[in-house]
Amino acid sequence: MTNRLDDTMRFHQTALNARAYRQQVIASNIANADTPNFKARDVDFRAALAGALGGKTADIAMKTTSRRHIGGAAGGTFDASLKYRNEEQGAVDGNTVNMDVERAAFAENSVQYQASVTFINGLLTSMQRAVQGQ
Repeated sequence: MTNRLDDTMRFHQTALNARAYRQQVIASNIANADTPNFKARDVDFRAALAGALGGKTADIAMKTTSRRHIGGAAGGTFDASLKYRNEEQGAVDGNTVNMDVERAAFAENSVQYQASVTFINGLLTSMQRAVQGQ
């Protein structure tokens, strides 16, 4: 029984990590909306989660710009290969960030993150009730 619970919780933990990382990427796109030649990126959530569940895991390495920086991992256990978004309308400065697309993706990802958290809370509440005999 604990194996099934552990597997379920590990699945949701991986999904939440992938959603959180995607939220960071989208926020980075929004923050760089006025940066010349910035290319908007995104994480394919479905592929990242499938890769993590299929055993293709890779830590997300932190970028260092100096040899004196401390190396480390961001704690992700999924294949977070970033993809560039298709350019819908070109900008004179070469920036491919479309604020409408980014805001919609940010809101959608936030709702899905909250739904996952709500599902986990429901799962833990039902487990607690089962243990208490209610």
